[in-house]
Amino acid sequence: MEIDRTDVVAEVAAAFAGYEQALADNDADRICEYFWDADQTVRFGLADHQYGLDEQRKWRAAQPPLPPGRRLVDPIVTTFGADVAVVTTRFGYAGGAVTGRQTQTWVRLPVGWRIVTAHVSEPVPDPDRR
Repeated sequence: MEIDRTDVVAEVAAAFAGYEQALADNDADRICEYFWDADQTVRFGLADHQYGLDEQRKWRAAQPPLPPGRRLVDPIVTTFGADVAVVTTRFGYAGGAVTGRQTQTWVRLPVGWRIVTAHVSEPVPDPDRR
């Protein structure tokens, strides 16, 4: 199996950039288009979770826009063969520390690259760490 084929990395990076733009635009319909339309699709958020795209559509429609100035830190696209990829990144917002983590598994389907599972988290600060 070929890891990180240049052409596949470029395709997934472009899809990921489109997804991130949809997030920045707060376009719930467009965000959901990047996910696999199946009951097996899973997304775990900061204080939420959705199983299947129908749940995610309902959840997205009720969400406020992201804070302005979202920035990504160290995004990594790793591909496995021509049809599977994992995208990881840290993220933050203008004026704040980079705290969030985001992981997505992308699969090439007949309709194109789609996220089949996603996980967003923020670490809990350690009060004993100085």
